Amino acid sequence: MHIPDGYLSPATVAVAYGAAAPFWYQASKRVKETLRGQSAPLVALFAAFSFTIQMFNIPVPGGTTAHAVGGTLIAVVLGPWAAVVGVSTALVIQALFFGDGGITAIGANCLNMAIALPLTGYVAYRLLAGRSPSPRRRALAAAVGSYLGINVAALLAGLELGVQPLLWSEGGRALYNPYGLDVTLPAMLLVHLTLAGFAEAALTGLGVAFLLRSQPALFVADPALISRAGLGRAGWSLVAVLGAMVVLSPIGLLATGGADFEWGAVELEGMLGYVPNGLARLADSWQMAPLGDYQVAGLGPDASFVQQAPAYILSAVVGVAMIFALVFAARMALTRSTSSAQRD
Repeated sequence: MHIPDGYLSPATVAVAYGAAAPFWYQASKRVKETLRGQSAPLVALFAAFSFTIQMFNIPVPGGTTAHAVGGTLIAVVLGPWAAVVGVSTALVIQALFFGDGGITAIGANCLNMAIALPLTGYVAYRLLAGRSPSPRRRALAAAVGSYLGINVAALLAGLELGVQPLLWSEGGRALYNPYGLDVTLPAMLLVHLTLAGFAEAALTGLGVAFLLRSQPALFVADPALISRAGLGRAGWSLVAVLGAMVVLSPIGLLATGGADFEWGAVELEGMLGYVPNGLARLADSWQMAPLGDYQVAGLGPDASFVQQAPAYILSAVVGVAMIFALVFAARMALTRSTSSAQRD
C-alpha cells in the first residue's frame, strides 16, 4: 500500500499533504502530554511495532504481496492521535531510509495508513465496544475496527491511484499511474478484504486481548491519562515481542513478488511497453535511502535468502532504533520547553 514516487501527480500530492496537515497538527498537540509522561516508551514501542510488522509480507494470489499495519492497535491502546503520530513516524522513516514509499507520496501514504486507518478503526472500535465492554468484546471490537480501517486505507489508495489516468494524460498515454479505477479499486480492495484485512484483524484482536490480560490499566477512559501508566510488565513483554519480531523479520522475504502499484520503471515498461513521462520524471525523486528495499548496497535482487536475511534484520534494528531516538528526542524537547516555561 506504499505508493512510490511518480505514481501520483504533483497536484494529487499537494492535495494529500494538505489533507493530512490538519490531522498532523492536531495529533502533535494531543500527544504532548503522553510524550512528556512515563508512557513515551510505549509510544515508541508501538510505533516500532507498526514499522516491523510491515516488513512481514503476506503472499497474495497473483504473485503480489500485502502487509498489516497495526494502526488500530495503537489507537485502541494509546489513543487515535498517538496512532497518527506513531504510524506517520514509521512511514517517514520507511521512505527516507529504506525507499519504501515515495518522498513525494508521504502525505498520501500517511493520509491512508496513519490517519484514515487508525481513526476509522478507533471509531468503529468505540461504537462496537460500547460503554462497559467485557474484555472479549473489546478484543472483538478492535479486530473488526482494524479490518474496517485497513480497507478504508486500501480504498483511498485505490482512488488516489485510479484517478491519475482520468485527470492527467498526454498523447493518449497516462502521465503517472497508468491504471484506472476499474483496475486499482478491485486490486487494492480484493487483497485487503481477504488476506491483509484478516491479518490486521488477527494482529489487533490478539494484541488487545494480551494487553487487557497483562496490563488493563492501559485501557483508560481518557487516552490523555495514559501518561500515568509506566512501562510495566506489559511494556517489557512488548519489548520481548518486538525483539522476536526483529529476529524473525526475514520471514517477510519468503513472500515472492512485490505489491501492486509499486513497480519500478523497468517493470512498467515490460508491462505497458512504455513508461509514463510524469512517472519517469518523479520516480527518482529520492535516491539517498541507505538501506533501499531493506538491503545493503551491492546485494542484488537475485541474492539468496541466506544472503538477504542479515541485511533485513539490520534494517529492522535500524528502523526500530531510529523510531526510539525520534520519540525520546521529542520527549526531551517537550520536557525542556515545559521547564523553561515554568521558570519564566
